[in-house]
Amino acid sequence: MGSDAKGGAVSHFQRVAELRAEGAAFAIAVVTWRRGPSSGRPGAKAIVHPDGTVEGWLGGACAQPSVVAAALSSLVDGQPRLLVLGEHDLRAEVTNIAMACSSEGAMEVFVEPQLPTPDLHLIGSSPMVEALGRLARALDWRVSISDDVSLENVSPDSFVVVATQGHYDEPALEAALATPARYVGLVASSKRASAVMDWLRERGVSDDRLATVHSPAGLDLGSIEHEEMAVAILAEIVSIKGMRHTQVEVAKLEEAIDPVCGMTVDVATARFSSEHGGKTYYFCAHGCKTDFDDDPESFLAS
Repeated sequence: MGSDAKGGAVSHFQRVAELRAEGAAFAIAVVTWRRGPSSGRPGAKAIVHPDGTVEGWLGGACAQPSVVAAALSSLVDGQPRLLVLGEHDLRAEVTNIAMACSSEGAMEVFVEPQLPTPDLHLIGSSPMVEALGRLARALDWRVSISDDVSLENVSPDSFVVVATQGHYDEPALEAALATPARYVGLVASSKRASAVMDWLRERGVSDDRLATVHSPAGLDLGSIEHEEMAVAILAEIVSIKGMRHTQVEVAKLEEAIDPVCGMTVDVATARFSSEHGGKTYYFCAHGCKTDFDDDPESFLAS
């Protein structure tokens, strides 16, 4: 899985915790069953990154490209996959992947996407801000609290709440609106919010952009205490969060079909290839290449 600063092996769980803390997207693939001979072992784990790189071990040359392709697809749609490689499984939830390699083994792999946890950026200093931070952390969200207008690492999936209690609402909201944040909320009365909007409009912020501000931030729960406002704001953010699946950009693999065994091969990482008839053919393993080179037409006849 890698190594730590002291040169020792980093455990799977430690690496997963590191990636989650970084807000990274990745998929976890676990071998849940095997039929020998197969290089994969039950319990073997790997992390598949959006660029297609793999940390860990799942199996040999035939299995890994198929698992990587499934993992990348899971990151796009957010849905897990149950793969059975080398054996036909009739369960409806299973994705069957044929393997015709010489090992004649089979294995089952569960692929689970790990999408970034939401990140919440709070500007201000108050009991409400602290309460909102605690609630969001309890949901395993990433939270940053700042008492100035500096905002870093704000993405299109980020949430920003300005709660500066009138001290510097205008520059704080201006900074928030300059980010690509998915949600920008202003904790202020309607009268105060209107004054802030007028100031920003004079500063050149467009009406379309101002219309995206949620103010007063949070669901309308009536007359509530300041700390209780944190619940209303988080409830609104959670409702918005559920409207859209986090978009993850993944590598677009150039794939080829091994003409001998029918396996999917990642062209970029394929170690075996042959030229025939002006075309390049890629193979999952040396055995397939050897069979093809001995009699290519027998594999291309169909």
